[in-house]
Amino acid sequence: MEPVFADFSTRPARLSNAVVGHHRCGVASSHLALGGGGHIKLDFAVDEREKTAEAVVTVVTLGGDAPMDVRLNGEALGGRPAVPTGGGDGLGGVGGRGGARQEDVSRTVYTVPGGLLTPGDNILEIRSPEGADTLLRLRAVTVDPARDGGRAERALAARTATRSVVAFTTERRAPGAAVWQPAPRLLFHLDAGHRAVPAHLAWRGTDGSEAAIGLRADLSGFQGHWREADGALAEYRGALAARTAYPEGTAGAPLHLFATEEAAGERWSPSGELKLLLDAGGAPVERVSWTDRGGNTASVALSATAPAATAPAAAAPATGELRDITDTVTEVRASEEFDAGGEIADNLLHGHRTKWLAHDDSAELEFVLKAPAAVTAYRLTSANDAPYRDPRDWELAGSYDGRTWVDLDSREGERFRRRHETNEYRFANTTPYTHYRLSVSRNAGGDETQLARVELLAGEAVAGPTPDAADFTGYRTPAGGEPVGYRGTTVPGPWSGEEPQDGRAEELLAGDLGETARTLDDAARLIGKLAAYMKNSG
Repeated sequence: MEPVFADFSTRPARLSNAVVGHHRCGVASSHLALGGGGHIKLDFAVDEREKTAEAVVTVVTLGGDAPMDVRLNGEALGGRPAVPTGGGDGLGGVGGRGGARQEDVSRTVYTVPGGLLTPGDNILEIRSPEGADTLLRLRAVTVDPARDGGRAERALAARTATRSVVAFTTERRAPGAAVWQPAPRLLFHLDAGHRAVPAHLAWRGTDGSEAAIGLRADLSGFQGHWREADGALAEYRGALAARTAYPEGTAGAPLHLFATEEAAGERWSPSGELKLLLDAGGAPVERVSWTDRGGNTASVALSATAPAATAPAAAAPATGELRDITDTVTEVRASEEFDAGGEIADNLLHGHRTKWLAHDDSAELEFVLKAPAAVTAYRLTSANDAPYRDPRDWELAGSYDGRTWVDLDSREGERFRRRHETNEYRFANTTPYTHYRLSVSRNAGGDETQLARVELLAGEAVAGPTPDAADFTGYRTPAGGEPVGYRGTTVPGPWSGEEPQDGRAEELLAGDLGETARTLDDAARLIGKLAAYMKNSG
């Protein structure tokens, strides 16, 4: 059975294999609030090829023991007494936009007898009894096979890990004080090449302020301490306000993007990238340390001149011998290609006797590399015929993520004197990019554009960068391993991406179809259900 979960602790709700309808229900930032007579209906499917057996339904609620009735396909389910969890594990966490106060949560586990769960569509109904004077506040609902309890919760945790841009409302309280005081929002995004959830985070600002926090397993809140630049201490806590997938939520924030290296003895070697954003509402950070749930630790000290991605740095002249890195291209994307004639973009990587052709006098080609590289030259080879199809004017741009581009080189009025001629073009660049885009804005007068080959060349450094050239230096220790040197060089560009679009459709309470349906069949089924709900509610 596909994992079934409905997590109401975020907006929009996170759903898998489910559509949720509701009645007499308030949609809060961290839960659904059901008054007397209110209910939700969770519509989910079981593959008709699967043999149905016993299952378990887990209902997570906030606050006290509000009464509720739970029915599956019209039959009442019996549940074990609620178990307070204090908000510290998995779906039991608590957060919300309304403040940093944290509450106990309860789980009630219901057993579904064999045969009650049917192949095809199923309806799970959770109802607050008519006349109830206590709000039923639902945090989450999961349905699992009895033989694999917790499967839906694990699936939710894995999907949640992709939502790595996290914002907290925060509060501080002086030692001995009774009242918590509102503090600035804390926003962070930490991606060292894997989707591990941070457990501990500490930082120091350029003004001398410091903080350290321990994060709940589901990132619903944190507890820690804060020291002002003048030495004043405070307790520090926060509750989840928003959690989004990168780059949403990072626009305008001081995001750093680094190409990183690790030291093995005296030798440095590439180790991927580090995206680092930490904004506590005060001075920029100069040192950040963290430990993730997998036990990996790292600490980095930023140089005083390390620019955030919102302030691009100028490229310096390239050094060293050129080397051909065309064989590291993993994909070529073309705005147009002659597929029927076999004259496709992939031919550009394989030799002079084939070609790429676009039925347009302008075209774009995007080359995706296996790993970031600082391209400082490229070669273009004319095709076998039709000189009027040769490119004349073009631009080359680089990008780390394929969304935000930095102009690297431009040419106007270029000519190829004969067929299968290779011309080389050099330019200054020291920034490693994963994506390179060649945009042909004008050709030699034809209605089509063509090339036989494109080659990318990178500077072969005589020696690796010196420690003084790094924009951060530090160390990292893999779980169970030994510490190694760790350093990084800033990759310039406004990597925070586009602003989130306003007017985004609210959930039915179905949240995001991209997360709810993972196959075309699932999407078709869910769209049909959504249409039915909308028709009935109209």
